Amino acid sequence: MKKIVGIDPGLAGTGIGVVLGENLNIHEYSFGSISTDAKDAPQVRLSHIYSKTKAFLEQQQPDLVVIEDIYSLEKYPGSGIMLGKVSGVLLLAAFKAGAQIREVSVREVKKIVTGNGGADKHQVERSVRNLLNHGSPIRPFHSSDALGLAITGLYRYGKEG
Repeated sequence: MKKIVGIDPGLAGTGIGVVLGENLNIHEYSFGSISTDAKDAPQVRLSHIYSKTKAFLEQQQPDLVVIEDIYSLEKYPGSGIMLGKVSGVLLLAAFKAGAQIREVSVREVKKIVTGNGGADKHQVERSVRNLLNHGSPIRPFHSSDALGLAITGLYRYGKEG
């Protein structure tokens, strides 16, 4: 049985999803998010994300942490830079917690959970919900995205190590 943690980086909300399973069978799952206050300075928000993530991973002791590989939209380079900072503290937190880490593109996750690499957030959420037999919508979307990352980790990398 493998425990995989998926993390969807975001400064306002970082999604966390956990799946426990083997092969293509998911036996347990949980999800949530780490929120920060927009009134706080960026370094305070990044520190909060780092410390919460590191403590969570140390407590969970996952077999693998899957973090969404960042991308930047040409239209919003500042958002891409901030997302890179969030991703950096998440990678550091996972490393300091002793976790094995994989970065996975959002396109790969969409392809694995929906069959369509160009799926939108709603399609991803519905597919994740169906894969987990979860009755109600998974919110925030960062959490369903994180579960998608964890499911991708289980399906694609769960047999390693």
